[in-house]
Amino acid sequence: MADPQGFLHIVKKEARKRPVAERVHDWHEVYAPQSPAERAAEVSEQAARCMDCGIPFCHSGSAGCPLGNLIPEWNDLVRRGRWSAASERLHATNNFPEFTGRVCPAPCESACVLALADTHTTGSVTIKRIEQAIADVAWESGTVVPKPPMIATGRKVAVVGSGPAGLAAAQQLTRAGHDVTVYERDDRLGGLLRYGIPEFKMEKAILDQRLMQMRAEGTHFVTDCEVGVDLTVEQMRENFDAVVLAIGALRGRDNTTVEGRELNGIHLAMEHLVTSNKECEGDGPATITAKGKHVVIIGGGDTGADCLGTAHRQGALSVTLLDYNPELPTERDEAATPWPAWPMVLRTSPAHAEGGVRRYQVAVQRFLGDENGNVRSMVLAEVRVTREDGKRIITPVGEEIELPCELALFAIGFEGVDLGPLLDDYGLSPTRRGSLSCGPDWQTTAPGVFVCGDAHRGASLVVWAIAEGRSAAHAVDVYLTGASDLPSPVHPTALPLAVV
Repeated sequence: MADPQGFLHIVKKEARKRPVAERVHDWHEVYAPQSPAERAAEVSEQAARCMDCGIPFCHSGSAGCPLGNLIPEWNDLVRRGRWSAASERLHATNNFPEFTGRVCPAPCESACVLALADTHTTGSVTIKRIEQAIADVAWESGTVVPKPPMIATGRKVAVVGSGPAGLAAAQQLTRAGHDVTVYERDDRLGGLLRYGIPEFKMEKAILDQRLMQMRAEGTHFVTDCEVGVDLTVEQMRENFDAVVLAIGALRGRDNTTVEGRELNGIHLAMEHLVTSNKECEGDGPATITAKGKHVVIIGGGDTGADCLGTAHRQGALSVTLLDYNPELPTERDEAATPWPAWPMVLRTSPAHAEGGVRRYQVAVQRFLGDENGNVRSMVLAEVRVTREDGKRIITPVGEEIELPCELALFAIGFEGVDLGPLLDDYGLSPTRRGSLSCGPDWQTTAPGVFVCGDAHRGASLVVWAIAEGRSAAHAVDVYLTGASDLPSPVHPTALPLAVV
């Protein structure tokens, strides 16, 4: 590094966003476009804030990035303008930095040593922004090219699911020389990257360019094919030497006990996001839209924020987000989540800056409908959340409030893998958490069948999905050939650092 005290005099600067009044009227990414020269100069200066600390917690698997991204190395390369070399170091640990640079919440930044003094000048390095810039420059300059295998092993592998875990496993195994086919039950590839992440967070052209590279490397893709239904498990056994289950954790959590849940206009969040993304793909108007409606989103996480931004762009009259938890502090509580653990703080996404009201410590008591069976309002009450024997107890403590509501969206998490013939025919049963268990080699109880990503971990971050996909690919390679040079960044039992 040129200046070990650069972080003291270079002000932390995030990427500029387009004005709210402009961006809520289109589906383009929220960040303002920059010329290549302006972007290079600004990002290089931000990279110079990296102090090359003795123990870089940013790429620690437990506290920072589970991929083990070599962050100080490519920060220094960007500082020196060596963008091609930076791309090489970034891709050495991350198959899809253009995805993570856009949609990952960046645990690496929370674990950055500079986050110990999180002020305007000396806060964490803008790692996520630098990562995205490296990836974008690489694509723009033609640095990212197909890397077909030098050998062919003659072994065939099926990957079920084309989300980030499945794509990472498929790319690694293809490059190792195996004949890989990815099966996707949807009409397009990408899993939640395609139909869960809104266009304004990641334009799907970003996904499509990576899929083109994978096709050129030799990976085969089959869409509109649900394994276990359209393709039987017996056919899988006959045609493939190994199978990787990267089927996600798409079973959405619902609350069917709420009075009025059966009314029209009440949906799970993913139903709303999928139909919106399909509209952006050119499939016609969304069948679930917020246009001209009072919208209430139940749940305060990332999925709720995605629904919020989508509702803004669809023309909602108003949007309210409900959370039964107390409002989190804006600064890290060192006693509760000391550095470098992931801090429990209030996070504001670009969608929150676009409008909407956040209400805390409230919960839905019942929905009210009109004469046509459509939801027209909901009744809320202030609540207190306690725990008894590990179970969450939500107790109404305040007066009831009626809130206009013509579209209600449950964004309260996921219960695990979808159930069906695929799991039944392999003899696999989900755990109490709704995930699929595996041994230390990522193999399930079904011989030759491996699991990774959200299907194994439960709903989690894209970096964990890619890390598990890479690790499962290593295990499959060992299973098929007896040895492997593929990296294995995480163990199946790995967990983020947390205070218990």
